[in-house]
Amino acid sequence: MKQSTERFLTTHTGSLPRPDDLIRTMFAKEEGVPVDGAALAARVRSAVGEVVRKQAEAGVDIVDDGEMSKPSYATYPKDRLSGFEGASHPLQYRDLVDFPGMARRVFGDPGRARRKTPACTGPITLRDARAGQLDADNLTAALGAVPGRDGFLTAASPGVISLFFHNDHYPSHEAYLFAIAEAMRTEYETVARAGLVLQVDCPDLAMERARFFRRDSLERFLQMVELHVEAINRATASIPPDRIRLHLCWGNYDGPHTHDVPLEAVLPIVARARVGALSLPLANPRHQHEYRVLRQHRLPDAMLLLPGVIDTTTNYVEHPEVVADRICAAVEAVGDRTRVIASTDCGFGTFAGSEMVAHGVVWAKLGALTEGAAIASRRLWS
Repeated sequence: MKQSTERFLTTHTGSLPRPDDLIRTMFAKEEGVPVDGAALAARVRSAVGEVVRKQAEAGVDIVDDGEMSKPSYATYPKDRLSGFEGASHPLQYRDLVDFPGMARRVFGDPGRARRKTPACTGPITLRDARAGQLDADNLTAALGAVPGRDGFLTAASPGVISLFFHNDHYPSHEAYLFAIAEAMRTEYETVARAGLVLQVDCPDLAMERARFFRRDSLERFLQMVELHVEAINRATASIPPDRIRLHLCWGNYDGPHTHDVPLEAVLPIVARARVGALSLPLANPRHQHEYRVLRQHRLPDAMLLLPGVIDTTTNYVEHPEVVADRICAAVEAVGDRTRVIASTDCGFGTFAGSEMVAHGVVWAKLGALTEGAAIASRRLWS
């Protein structure tokens, strides 16, 4: 993981707005309409080039492919792994049960409605070993046009896959989880072998408290968190920790979030992950106060913090001074300015076609991120 001794670097958490024509093709593919595979691959490659260039123009230092090849961060594995058929049973978020009108507003958009989450009905094995390599090749090629930028690629964690796709095959959740971990190992290792940083997306370590485990005790949920962290560590055992970053979140939607598990409850377990950086949403109103948790429960000395200093669920463009204040708060919490890289709360295109932030506003927000990092750098590095 790149560290700076001169200024605050910037990054984000993965997904970015996809071109409208690419979204239409993804919708068609999800609905079973025949799609020209070669044409789709070519459009994904060109879209990656475009989105990398836009990130560089916005001043982002550590960039990715915007998840152009994926209909969503969590459901794409169904196209790369075997063993998924039929349909899972959708789960309700506990906070949206309390506010039923919000459920229609949050999850009634076309993008989320079209996402496919089949159940696990057979052994989980790797079906498309080439897909991860194509992602790495596309990003590597695009990075060649923007010198001075580092690259990362996102991948779904074993835990988030296990909870999005209901288990109808394995005798236990643990057996299912570790089968997924073994199958995803190839993708994780492919990213690292390409010289890119691997970001493991792990909303299961927080979000699922209010969804899959909404009727269970906190203790039961924390047991699951321990198991899911172990699965990550097994699946990435061959990758140096400094080449991995972990993104934890409470769900990227503009709902009440009144049943989110406190960071304090999960952080000691998450800190055991073999990763070089932890990405946390700290800009949204429900979790801005949790910098104090990082002061009380220090991260391991070798672990960087990627604090979310930009909210990804609203069209407000944060003032750069606000961004700088948040970065400085993160430094105070960690105690070392070299261990902070400014980031966003979550993705701007979590599901293709269901973006909450207007495309133009996304780039204005990333511009504010860059400006805020420069202000914070002047405050703490000059």
